[in-house]
Amino acid sequence: MKSHKTLVKVRYAETDQMGVVHHGNYPQYLEIARLEWLSALGISYKNMEEEGIMLPVYELNLKYIKPVTFDENLTIETRLRELPNVKITFNYSVFNEQGDLVTSATSVLVFMDSKTRRPVRCPQNILEKLKD
Repeated sequence: MKSHKTLVKVRYAETDQMGVVHHGNYPQYLEIARLEWLSALGISYKNMEEEGIMLPVYELNLKYIKPVTFDENLTIETRLRELPNVKITFNYSVFNEQGDLVTSATSVLVFMDSKTRRPVRCPQNILEKLKD
């Protein structure tokens, strides 16, 4: 399935007292990567919301393999697991500058109508971009 690589530089404020990236920052890194993945496909999250579609996170799983510290450059590889229906699932691999896998993750998001707050199928225009 389609994949995309995103670069993220660790900021000092993202580290804890031990000098290691606090685990609570990883969802933000994944969101940055996911939005860049969508943008690279020509899908604007902002436009999607303006058209009445929200994409809230339903499930998030992370595995912390190696610590990451201040000023490191991370590469986040985002991959679509399968073509979506109501849910869309992403797999992530986070690598440090040496190319070591430091974190792996999976997120499941749900397409939702912003007015009714009910799940809906993936919009056809998005599905077509994912199939290309």
